[in-house]
Amino acid sequence: MPLGADAVLLGFVRALRTAGLDASTERLHAFLRAVQLLRPGMRSDVYWAGRATLCGGHDDLERYERVFTAYFGAPGEHARRPARAASPPRLRLVAREAAAASRRPGEDRPSGLPTATLASSAEVLRHRDVAALDAAERAQVRRLLAAFTLHGQTRRSARRRPARRGEVDPRRTVRELLRRGGEPARLRRHARVERPRRVVLLVDVSGSMAPYADALLRFAHAAVRGGRTEVFTIGTRLTRATRELSHRDPDLAMAALAAAVPDWRGGTRLGELLREFLNRWGQRGMARGAVVVLLSDGWERGDPELLGAQMRRLHGLAHQVIWANPRKARPGYAPLAAGMAAALPSVDAFVEGHSLAALERLAAVVRGASAGERVGRGAESA
Repeated sequence: MPLGADAVLLGFVRALRTAGLDASTERLHAFLRAVQLLRPGMRSDVYWAGRATLCGGHDDLERYERVFTAYFGAPGEHARRPARAASPPRLRLVAREAAAASRRPGEDRPSGLPTATLASSAEVLRHRDVAALDAAERAQVRRLLAAFTLHGQTRRSARRRPARRGEVDPRRTVRELLRRGGEPARLRRHARVERPRRVVLLVDVSGSMAPYADALLRFAHAAVRGGRTEVFTIGTRLTRATRELSHRDPDLAMAALAAAVPDWRGGTRLGELLREFLNRWGQRGMARGAVVVLLSDGWERGDPELLGAQMRRLHGLAHQVIWANPRKARPGYAPLAAGMAAALPSVDAFVEGHSLAALERLAAVVRGASAGERVGRGAESA
């Protein structure tokens, strides 16, 4: 079934949710109704419809601007500031200006939303393998990845805070009674404080992962920007890359990372490097109770049994172990490589990682959504 205007707008809302906006179902329906009442073929109308219905506060505006620009292009000055005088001619909601320039003189403008152009540059692009994109499409994917946010699941800490509901706080209740001279007083209550779990990303930068490394590391950059995330690159060496990826500008972060990582496009020693990670950082607390994500195709030049043993150690420490494999999306794929087969029994969720949509699903699994394919100890390999 061909993609229509609603599919494009739904894809835009999904990108906003990935960027951290609380675009609920009610807000989504309000957005679609607002676009129908305005002119869906006008970029500025879609811009203002989304800004009025999808943004819940001032903090959402910056994310909304980034995602809209990456998805549809800049809305223009007349869209950001309502003009008091007559507004200038509106721009058509097209993602590629070349499409409008290629129209022959005398051809009429289409009356509705140019869904084919939008879908090819935005919605369809979300599902395409990043290894097959051209330079312009890679640039658009980078802009969309710059708007990502990644937050881990929450956990209940030992600390408590005052709350209206929850267990009775005996200390505060007794202090209130003493303050009132023993007269009856309202019971004071407290509840456990919820904190986000740490997320640890182990990104494979070996030669077999070269077509996906840039997109995955930009995904990692967005995760670090969201906080409580540690990033390591794995290849022939283990490199902690969190500090390099803490630059606000993604291009500066990638440049700093390129200078810090010595083993680009080399081999893969997953078992040895996972053991080094656990001995140096993981066993001391970084992996304990965390959501650990391995982004790799599973090719192992070392001993697969060592990888399997270290994955069992990791599984015992972490709250959840997720493996994102870009090769998983290929037709007929089966995890038959020695490294992948040895690791899979200790993986809680085995997901794809080849496209923007796959990375959005990965972010949802990290947040606690159910994965399309769950594995686990003793489960059969898919």
